[in-house]
Amino acid sequence: MTPTYKLLLAATVAATPLIAATTAQAEGEKYILVSHAPDSDSWWNTIKNAIALAAEQMDVEVEYRNPPTGDLADMARIIEQAAASGPDGIITTLSDFDVLSGPVRSAVDSGVDVIIMNSGTPEQAREVGALMYVGQPEYDAGLAAGERAKGDGVESFLCVNHYISSPASTERCQALPTGSGIELGEQMIDSGQDPAEIKNRVQAYLSANPETDAVLTLGPTSADPTLLALDETGMAGDIYFGTFDLGAEIVQGIKDGVIEWGIDQQPFLQAYLPVVVMTNYHRYGVLPGNNINSGPGFVTAEALEMVEKFAGEYR
Repeated sequence: MTPTYKLLLAATVAATPLIAATTAQAEGEKYILVSHAPDSDSWWNTIKNAIALAAEQMDVEVEYRNPPTGDLADMARIIEQAAASGPDGIITTLSDFDVLSGPVRSAVDSGVDVIIMNSGTPEQAREVGALMYVGQPEYDAGLAAGERAKGDGVESFLCVNHYISSPASTERCQALPTGSGIELGEQMIDSGQDPAEIKNRVQAYLSANPETDAVLTLGPTSADPTLLALDETGMAGDIYFGTFDLGAEIVQGIKDGVIEWGIDQQPFLQAYLPVVVMTNYHRYGVLPGNNINSGPGFVTAEALEMVEKFAGEYR
C-alpha cells in the first residue's frame, strides 16, 4: 500500500463518523411560528396548512402560536416564551416594530435563529438580527393598489381597516394616496373585527358619503362583511371593490364580478419557505442571498382557476 493511498484511506475513515454525526444531529428540529393574528382571522388557515406540509416534508416539528385576540403586547410575551423554550428557530411576523423588535432581538441574542415573515420589512428584519425576510412589503402593496385604482378611474374610496392597531395593516391604507393621488383624509375607518359591526360601519359610511366610488378592504375579515353590506344596499357590482388577500368569499366575489381584484401576497409561501430555508440552513449551512418578496400580485377573474381550487387552503 503506497503512502499516498494510506493517507487517503485514513482521511476517508476519519471523515465518515463526522458525516454520520452531522446527519444524526439534523433530524427533528423544532421551530415555532408566532403570528399577530387573532383566532377569528380565517386567512391564517393557509399559514397553518403551509407549516404542516413543510414540517412533514422536512421531517421537523413546527408549532403555531398567536395571541387569541390579536393583542400585540400578548404577542411579545409569546415570542419571549417561545425563545425561552429553546427551539431551533423562530419564524415570526413583525407587525409592530416598536412592540416586537425587543423580544425578537432578545431571542436572536440568546442564540435562536429567527426569520421574519408576512409583516415588517427586509430592513427591519436585518435590524433585529433575523436571517432574512419573507413576505409582502405592505406599503408597496398599498401603493400598487392605489395605482391600480387610479388607472381604473377611481376618484374617492373607503378603506376598511379591521386591524387598525397593527401598523403593518394600516400601511396598506396609508399608501393608497401615494398611488392614487387621492388624499386619505377620513376615508379610512376603524371597522373592528366583528362581522356585524363591520357591515354596519361600511353601510353607515357609504350612506353618509354617497359620492364614494370605491371600497378597499384589507382581507377576508373585512371583505366578507363588506360583500354583505353592498349586497343589502344594492351596491354590489356598481361600486368599485378591491381587496387585499384571498379567501373563498373573495374568490367568489371576483368570479361574480362584484370584486375587481384581490391582492395575493401568497401566505403559503410566507410560511412554507421559512421552514424549508431554516431547516436547510441548520443542516447544511446554506441560506439565500436575498430576502423573498411573496407579493403583491393581482388576482382577477381571468386568473381564477387554480386560485379558486385552493382558496382558503393553499392560496
